[in-house]
Amino acid sequence: MHIEVAQRLQHTEEYYFSKKLREIDDMNKRGAQVINLGIGSPDLPPHPEVLRVLNEESSKNNTHGYQSYRGAAVLREAMAGWYTRYYGVDVNPQNEILPLIGSKEGIVHICMTYLQEGDKVLIPNPGYPAYTSAVRVSGATAISYELKAENNWQPDFEALENSDLSDVKMMWINYPHMPTGAPATMELFERIVAFGKKHNILICHDNPYSFILNDKPLSLMAVQGAKDVAIELNSLSKSSNMAGWRIGMLIADENRINEILRFKSNMDSGMFLPLQLAAATALRLNSSWYTQLNAVYAKRREKVFRIMDILGCVYDPAQVGLFVWAKVAGRYADGYALSDSILHHAHVFITPGGIFGSAGEQYIRISLCAKEEVLDQAIERIMSSTHNS
Repeated sequence: MHIEVAQRLQHTEEYYFSKKLREIDDMNKRGAQVINLGIGSPDLPPHPEVLRVLNEESSKNNTHGYQSYRGAAVLREAMAGWYTRYYGVDVNPQNEILPLIGSKEGIVHICMTYLQEGDKVLIPNPGYPAYTSAVRVSGATAISYELKAENNWQPDFEALENSDLSDVKMMWINYPHMPTGAPATMELFERIVAFGKKHNILICHDNPYSFILNDKPLSLMAVQGAKDVAIELNSLSKSSNMAGWRIGMLIADENRINEILRFKSNMDSGMFLPLQLAAATALRLNSSWYTQLNAVYAKRREKVFRIMDILGCVYDPAQVGLFVWAKVAGRYADGYALSDSILHHAHVFITPGGIFGSAGEQYIRISLCAKEEVLDQAIERIMSSTHNS
């Protein structure tokens, strides 16, 4: 008996990392002990106070029922306070914030709320693959716009203005940019908001990396009038070491919150209350938390720069975020060739940039989510493999 998958999945493949992790698992079963420097899953714990609140609230008898689809008021208020303190943005916790079970969920919710067959969506190339996947599942068409190193990985607005935008309904952006590490600037955000207003395009900004190795966190919502044309996603996954907790947020005008809730409320039954209370605690931490976190990542980044130097790759030392992005040079044809060579000869997994789009094919990406001693071991393996080969 064979049941065909729905048309919406005909062009949606299994996530690259899902497949690659199976390959790595098979190698490990054969004794390889692969060092995985590919995925940005923080290896550090949340703040002890966050864990205390989770444990304390989870042990209560009255915290295990269904919760509001809009999230607990205490969490929304903590999110609003976080936006005010760190981004200088005033957000109404009653009607302009929607807590999410991870911001990746929000990408799908937004696309399913606003898109349908015939719509077109601008997607960054290189960029997070989940944008394209969510657009395709919605039935809309993804149109990539290329980002280039010589333009600081920012959109080429002149090229966009000269393209056919008649059916474009939405544009995804992501600054600090993943995978390139290009930082956000207020000038860029102002141009994006103006572009969205001019062409009646909904701007969707994915903003999970603004606190990592970045002294000036910025929000698109700091631009005057941004709520008229934009939605912003944010997350505690990277900034609070809570990736597996799946806690994110959506910031938007009240009407858009209500529109997205029409879809979201049919997809889940709210978030576990102790998680929400612990997340509120994380959001109320003072800036010393981010300072300590970034001190760890800064030391790791130096180790990753060393790996890039050994591989002969070229990188921008000023990039921010949870990864290091570098251009392949020397004897490797592209990022895939380098990644496969290092995986099979040194038993170290490095992400090929091509999974983020054609504009990333000549690049690789290394995560900072590995302890210094692990990075030292990776350096030794890579040095040995490149010397022997």
